Amino acid sequence: MNLDRRQFLAAAAAWPLVPAAGRAAGATPLLAHPARQQIAPDGHAQTPIWSYDGSAPGAEIRVAQGARVVRQLRNDLPQATSVHWHGIRIDNAMDGVPGLTQEAVPPGGQFDYDFTVPDAGTYWYHAHNRSMEQVARGLYGPLIVEEADAPEVDRDLVLMVDDWRLDPDTVELTGDFDNGHDLGHAGRLGNIVTVNGRFDPEFRVRRHERLRLRLTNAANARVFELGLDGLEGWIVALDGMPLDTPLAVTGAFPLAPAQRADLIVDVTAEAGATASLLSIERDGGYGLTRFQVGGVAAQSRRPAPQPLPPNPVPDLDEPARAPLSRMRLQGGAMRWLDSARLGDTELSGRELAELGRFWALNGYADRPAEPFLDAARGSLHRIAFVNETAFDHGMHLHGHHFRLLTEDGRPGPWRDTVLVRRGETRQIAMVADNPGNWLLHCHMLGHAASGMMSWFRVA
Repeated sequence: MNLDRRQFLAAAAAWPLVPAAGRAAGATPLLAHPARQQIAPDGHAQTPIWSYDGSAPGAEIRVAQGARVVRQLRNDLPQATSVHWHGIRIDNAMDGVPGLTQEAVPPGGQFDYDFTVPDAGTYWYHAHNRSMEQVARGLYGPLIVEEADAPEVDRDLVLMVDDWRLDPDTVELTGDFDNGHDLGHAGRLGNIVTVNGRFDPEFRVRRHERLRLRLTNAANARVFELGLDGLEGWIVALDGMPLDTPLAVTGAFPLAPAQRADLIVDVTAEAGATASLLSIERDGGYGLTRFQVGGVAAQSRRPAPQPLPPNPVPDLDEPARAPLSRMRLQGGAMRWLDSARLGDTELSGRELAELGRFWALNGYADRPAEPFLDAARGSLHRIAFVNETAFDHGMHLHGHHFRLLTEDGRPGPWRDTVLVRRGETRQIAMVADNPGNWLLHCHMLGHAASGMMSWFRVA
């Protein structure tokens, strides 16, 4: 049947509107824009930051396991940007990596992210274009996926730990994000530490209260060595993935940039005392968060916590049979590159430094044209990260979790980011079960920007 113009318009008026291609119906806005926030201690001026929806961290996204997350990024920043949903085994097109899975969203532009979350746990979202600057300015937030059968706790607290480099006179962020000294050394280290965007925050608790602490290291480069005072705790998950057996916290434990740790803790300090989450560093420790104890929640302690429900991870019980690929971590101060490839060209270390490239992965000082690993979907692989540098690196794989392997090859905890100390080799095993082109990089974000970036393909 042919319709004339009048019939077509009448029929069109009766049809429901269909969302434009690439746009998720009913997407909740996620607005990236400048804001001001009290980063320095009270009494100082507010600091200009970049934010999601007006604060750093951005608004908590909390959903049930298996739920759909739909967010429309709206960019009101002076730079192009994108969002990476860190730790989520996500559809490749939603991973948020400019030049690999999408184009960066220009100022004034929009992009719709629409994905489901297969795993329960503590995750986060953050900027992934010029991230060494944009994350340092405040573009990150928590993504919490709740278990159907969650552990019994009195409170569930999300704690995002970060450091900021502020000018001591103006309390504004210093603008030296491309500082060559930082890039070639440990990275951009701040001079003030916050939890949830606040300096020295305080929570009121009761003796024998049981808390779930969801810790995320949102710093650009700082490895936090965390400890407890007046609290007894167990690590129950790392990078979102439950441990087979809760691990008692008996001293300091490291949390590298991008890593997460779920703790269940009991308040053991007496009423009227102060308990603390501590950062224990070489020059002494300091409190990150204070827990003021008032009253008593119960007369006696509860039993130690049980393991969290497992996530639907692939079978990876026999990693020794997997082929092994080596990734050499190269360059940086005190181990300068002799040469490395940038695109199709082999350049000297001096030429690379003049271009702001101080690091390399397997001889490449940028993401190479060919993948580090070309994996068949469902295949099992081992990767040995060989740290030939004088600095620590947190190596992160997108779209997948992997198992750390012990020195004798036994499978350890599931993670998405592994801390490789200087001079160390860490081996991981993974099932390449998520199709697409996936980034692999150091999450000391200045290191990634100055050479430590690669990728792998699953098809």
